Amino acid sequence: MQPNKRSNVDEILRKHSARIESQMKGQEIDSGDYSESYRKFKAEMAPEFTKYERWCKSLGNVIKLKASAKDEARVKRAIEISHLEIEPWQALTLSIMCFVVVFLIGLFFSVAITLIKGGLEFFPVLFFFLMIIVSLFLFYFVNGYPDRLANKWRLKASSQMVPAILYIVVYMRHTPNLEKAISFASQHLQYPLSLDFKKVFYNVQVGKFSTIKESLDNYLQTWRDYSVEFIEAFHLIEASLFEPSNARRINTLEKSLQVVLDGVYDKMLKFTHNVRSPLTNVYMLGVVLPTLGLALLPLASAMVGDFIKPVHVFLLFNLIIPFLVFYLTNKVMLLRPGGYGESSLLERNPLYAEYTNKKPYNKAFLICLPFFILGLLPLLFGYTPLPEMLGLPSDFTFAQLGLGTSSEAFFGFMQTGTGIVGPFGTGALILSMFFPLGLALFFSMSYKERTKNLILERTKTKQLEKEFNTSLFQLGNRIGNGTPPELSFGKVAESSKGLMTEDFFRRVNYNIRQMGMSVDKAIFDSGRGAIIYYPSDLISTSMRVLIESAKKGLKIAAASLMSISEYVKNINKITDRLRDMLAEIVSDMKSNMTFLAPLLSGVVVGLASMIAAILNKLKLASLGGDAANLGNVSGIMQLFDVTQMIPPYFLQISIGIYIVQIIFILTGTLVAIDSGEDKLEKTHKIAMNLKKGIVLYFITALVATLALFALTSIVLGGLL
Repeated sequence: MQPNKRSNVDEILRKHSARIESQMKGQEIDSGDYSESYRKFKAEMAPEFTKYERWCKSLGNVIKLKASAKDEARVKRAIEISHLEIEPWQALTLSIMCFVVVFLIGLFFSVAITLIKGGLEFFPVLFFFLMIIVSLFLFYFVNGYPDRLANKWRLKASSQMVPAILYIVVYMRHTPNLEKAISFASQHLQYPLSLDFKKVFYNVQVGKFSTIKESLDNYLQTWRDYSVEFIEAFHLIEASLFEPSNARRINTLEKSLQVVLDGVYDKMLKFTHNVRSPLTNVYMLGVVLPTLGLALLPLASAMVGDFIKPVHVFLLFNLIIPFLVFYLTNKVMLLRPGGYGESSLLERNPLYAEYTNKKPYNKAFLICLPFFILGLLPLLFGYTPLPEMLGLPSDFTFAQLGLGTSSEAFFGFMQTGTGIVGPFGTGALILSMFFPLGLALFFSMSYKERTKNLILERTKTKQLEKEFNTSLFQLGNRIGNGTPPELSFGKVAESSKGLMTEDFFRRVNYNIRQMGMSVDKAIFDSGRGAIIYYPSDLISTSMRVLIESAKKGLKIAAASLMSISEYVKNINKITDRLRDMLAEIVSDMKSNMTFLAPLLSGVVVGLASMIAAILNKLKLASLGGDAANLGNVSGIMQLFDVTQMIPPYFLQISIGIYIVQIIFILTGTLVAIDSGEDKLEKTHKIAMNLKKGIVLYFITALVATLALFALTSIVLGGLL
């Protein structure tokens, strides 16, 4: 009888499963191949990970190294979190190979230079030392790369935590089915949390776990040391399925949303308290002290002879210090908790093509090319055969150029036993200021051209988000009173005259009435949907929930909108409170970056020019025998040799490039503190800050150089 009973059950299931499923009007779960879809989704959404994977599977496969049990467990956990398809020993081997390859390259070139020049005294100690530093850094960087990818994944995923809980809570208010709720969230969330939720289904599909709950609980363990509130919220959601009454079930669901909101607020509150001191230290160590130290370089280089060269200044101020500042600020940013700050849906905006367009770079380069030529003009005259080809001398005096009666050289090149050195002249220093000016204006103009229209749309979107709480409340009331969503948008638009919400709701209403679209297409259509003009995760989440809940009835849709309205209200309170606490830090860093650092650097350039001018005049005076009024000038000139000091020309170029680098790094840090990972805001702010900072630096350096040069000429001219 057992086979007959089994066949009867199968017959009943086949007969009635289709009818039962058709009566369930909830969200459909895609029953396709989750394994293939997961791989495809991962390849499309995380290309930077696959590049690292390719390196691991090429260089990482050269030899198989056995890691310690502790390191292997750490790397394996990071690999699982960041969805990498590699083995722990491959990551370790890659770091070792990077160290070995770079070290051998440095050793090979150092030995080659020594053999070519024919003596051990020509061994490039500095180059070899730098290559060792680079190889050690690469080992450290590559060895810790899985951990950084895992942390980056956590930060991005945690910024989607609150919307994820909101999607699940609102869905389960009307359909208490955990599997369908997670499926709904995975389809409408953004990367990377959507990929995590798809992986939950993927693990069930491949048989790793037998139920969604088991797979979900396993996934939540990855957040155990990072976001306890996220785990607690999901446990409350799971507990709501066992509540005896509908009212208690809904209260439990709403409690889960409140738990994750409170957790985000507490974490950001702690972050605002902890971030102040590290950022102040970063600014003092990475900006103020190096800038003040620059003032000592001209005299120090003149005293120690040929020991300090321009290449050393370039390596220190344009490679080592900017990297140190970037590293320290990046470590501070890794402390920033997720869950606050959203990434906008910019790709769907019609103006997004302007942001990705490369033509602004070509236009900016053509505009800035004359600045680059002016900045490099002293080098062209002093170290190339260009003057001879044009029939011009390699240097001029101010009098020859019609800039006064001074016989001082404009470029200031000097002939020594080892060749030409310089330029030390004030004219060359002034021309050098155009190089960092052109560099900063190149990025400023190109970035501004790419973002100027899209940032205006972002401003409108932010204004709409501020007004959206009241509009959602009105929309919920209209639907709750029995008005279908298709008609409610037009009525809310009429009652929102003069507000940004009027335009959004009118677009939706126009698409419904004039274009014959459904509510879903009127909002989310890729060609005409209203959401593409207001790319906001908040608005997108609200409208997705409205469309889904409306399938269950108008009262459920109204209740869902009321819940979202309360959620928006809480989020706005948290955002305003956190920005108030961060306002002082952001304001101080911005003023220091765009005002104090350029101002100090400009004064330092003027001091370097003055020191070079004084030493140059004293040298000329000692050679000409006109220094009776200045005492023992020859003794001073033995201590300070102007031909051995770093030319102010090279010093200024290094300082100018350093200012540009610092503005790039600190602007990205401030944007990350204020609004999380926001590429559009970062690009726009860099354009604005570069323009302010470099113009102030250029004016300060120019005025300081001219003023101190004139003062030096007057004082020493009278004495000599």
